[in-house]
Amino acid sequence: MTTTPIYPRMAVIGCGLIGSSVIRAAREAGVVGEIAVAESSEAARATIADLGLADRLTADPAEAVRDADLVLFAVPVLSMEAAARAAAPGLKPGATVTDVGSVKGHVAEVLNASCPDTAHVIPGHPIAGSERSGPEAGFAELFQNRWTILTPQERDDPTYAEALARLTAFWTALGANVETMDAKHHDLVLAITSHLPHLIAYNIVGTTADLETVTQAEVMKYSAGGFRDFTRIAASDPTMWRDVFLTNKEAVLEMLGRFSEDLQALSRAIRWGEGDKLFELFSRTREIRRGIVALGQESAEPNFGRDRGKH
Repeated sequence: MTTTPIYPRMAVIGCGLIGSSVIRAAREAGVVGEIAVAESSEAARATIADLGLADRLTADPAEAVRDADLVLFAVPVLSMEAAARAAAPGLKPGATVTDVGSVKGHVAEVLNASCPDTAHVIPGHPIAGSERSGPEAGFAELFQNRWTILTPQERDDPTYAEALARLTAFWTALGANVETMDAKHHDLVLAITSHLPHLIAYNIVGTTADLETVTQAEVMKYSAGGFRDFTRIAASDPTMWRDVFLTNKEAVLEMLGRFSEDLQALSRAIRWGEGDKLFELFSRTREIRRGIVALGQESAEPNFGRDRGKH
């Protein structure tokens, strides 16, 4: 455990699954001192207070970020601009401002426009999560052996470079593997690895729900592993994913076009009985799965997740 905090004061704006997990993990690693939380929901604030997640708890972002060395926005992507503008008056010079959103181009634009030039804006994305939501859903181990991508500005500025190194050390202490990337490239990569799979899951579960020849009871009773996996993904926070698709639509539509072309080719192979093509595809995709498992990226939730409410 780190004995000297990397950030004496941290402010978290929005305290759902990711925000509360950052708080738990940072406390456990000893990398922060005082923690302030701004949360707009009165019910969520009550839960945060009951869980003892915050040293200071408020509905006002500007109050939460006052004197904070690290400010982390953990709100839905389309709420980021309003939250940043509300917090901006309280930001101290030299504060590092980051986020946990799944889209980086839009977030980088609104954070840079909303925050004063004296702040070090370094957008970020921890690639970790669960279908559960709310402050009670967080757990400290969420980021263990997961990737966190930072999309810093291209600046020839020693103080900014120092802020980037400090934020990298913070995420590393939380157990994450950290990589830097251009924001546009991040959004393209995540469109195929995360956003498109979620879109497919939402669609297939929605299609199943609309089938008149299959009752809902039968769907639940006879769900095989594949469909259960889709329902888990499709249970993700609807607000968050609505915002992701609206703010990363160009990359998502590009990947959706590629997927549609490949799906048509697969349809033709089934129609014409081209078993060799099907076997080749299935063999290739199985190797990709094995590679993911070998890298330890096969599950977002650890075995001890049942007890995470206690963290």
